[in-house]
Amino acid sequence: MRKIVALLLTLVLCASLFVMPAVAEESFELAVCLASEPQTIDPQLNSAVDGAVMAQHFFEGLYKWVDSGAKYSENVGVAALELGQAKDVTVSEDGLVYTFTLRDDIKWSDGKDVTANDFVYSWQRLVDPATAADYNYMIDMVVNANEIMAGELAKEELGVKALDDKTFEVTLAVKCAFFNEICAFPATLPIRQDIIETAGDQWTFDTATFITNGAYTMTAWEHNSYIEATSNPNYYANDAAGPQSIKFMLMDDHNAMYAAYRAGDLNFIEEVPADEIAALLDSGELVVDPYIGTYYVCFQNQKAPFDNALVREAFLLTIDRPYIVEQITQTGQIPAGGYVPTGIADAAAGSDFRANGGDYYDPSEEAYAANCDKARELLAEAGYPGGEGFPVVEYLYNTSDAHKAVGEALQNMWSTELGVTVTLQNEEWNTFLQTRKDGNYSIARNGWIADYNDPMSFLDMWVTGGGNNDAQYSNAEYDALIAAAKASSDAEERMTLMHQAEDLVIGQDKALGPIYFYTNKHMLQGFTGLYMTPLGYFFFGSTQAAE
Repeated sequence: MRKIVALLLTLVLCASLFVMPAVAEESFELAVCLASEPQTIDPQLNSAVDGAVMAQHFFEGLYKWVDSGAKYSENVGVAALELGQAKDVTVSEDGLVYTFTLRDDIKWSDGKDVTANDFVYSWQRLVDPATAADYNYMIDMVVNANEIMAGELAKEELGVKALDDKTFEVTLAVKCAFFNEICAFPATLPIRQDIIETAGDQWTFDTATFITNGAYTMTAWEHNSYIEATSNPNYYANDAAGPQSIKFMLMDDHNAMYAAYRAGDLNFIEEVPADEIAALLDSGELVVDPYIGTYYVCFQNQKAPFDNALVREAFLLTIDRPYIVEQITQTGQIPAGGYVPTGIADAAAGSDFRANGGDYYDPSEEAYAANCDKARELLAEAGYPGGEGFPVVEYLYNTSDAHKAVGEALQNMWSTELGVTVTLQNEEWNTFLQTRKDGNYSIARNGWIADYNDPMSFLDMWVTGGGNNDAQYSNAEYDALIAAAKASSDAEERMTLMHQAEDLVIGQDKALGPIYFYTNKHMLQGFTGLYMTPLGYFFFGSTQAAE
């Protein structure tokens, strides 16, 4: 999933909007900053981490993430899956039919009962071509999902049904080891059909129509300023300890975030000024969290000059990854020699997909000079010796100090080593996402966080025409490998096919330029009980005010 940073707010504006957290045990408020204005908080349409975190507080799926009691660090708990809106699930002997019995006490924030039909509608909406959801493929293991997405069958043919108001049945075309994670994923969260039919695509912007079934409901959205989530009185676990409200402040200026945190106006931030990182790590105030994801550059594979794999590889090889992680990001990121990151399991117990797949190029500092020599040879072979005749190209990034610093470093590397001219262009988050999705760029920053712990979360996005295929990559052989992996229930066969797929997209076609494997970071104050997943979801709803 895309990592988020977007819109600039001045410190003066920030100070006028923040709510100071109360410390009363029975009721307190949090002010947190994840990012700037989200592109959407519609569960089926969202494809960004910030929107996903918000959606997980507003809505609840068949499964949900809870605090397991284990710890990543002193102030961060490890999330685990348990049943959410469902109280029970049975699985057929062949592993293909899941029958969920919903809880008796689940309601929408307006008091109406949550029913199995709400899940039927939402899952059908996800795969409906008219919805144009980037994550429609998230449930492509469900019977007829692929045919519906291709426009060959009606959405009503999806393998889901309401056996009665409290029984939701899902039939899979192939066994899926991580299906419980899919059932907690934001794109599969339920929404109300009557709301969508009445309010259309504006339903998320009005507190009267943003009807939720999770722990919180939205009580205000001041665009480009904040989204306020208030405890949902109709949520079945509403009496559990937690903040009465969570104000998601919408910012992208790291200096302003940090100043607001220091002033006590923010309880939680993920970004700090680069020149503060070392001291904050030393003091222990800045906590580094595990994160399964890859930061990379996206080449527009369908437009010159990056329609040429030789050019793509030349640009890929001249990225000095150790410099970026040691001098710019500084929080333990690992230079990337492939696309699927470390931390993703392979077929054998305890094995790692990246370790088994190896590096497609040597990302070490020691190999950098040789990599650059090869890159210059490739660029000359492509018809641009010494960069001669190479057009001026633009590197696109979303507004952020950190992304700007990486962009400037890349600009200098490509100019110095290849003799080419790369200009920099930044856009606000929402605009940036759309520009990249439309393919209106030459090179763009990108990042992807695991949606579930399986290589497929990183690989199926690059099938031809995929909703998250911002590189516009297309290779029929690759598509066939991904299709075969998805059709197989044999773990070893699946992994072999996915290694072959990565061999194509990175090893042969050089469609992307991986830079590093993510870590996450945060600072918190005034509360305890934060927990998270390595997929990038932080959970604030079960936290308590610090004494």
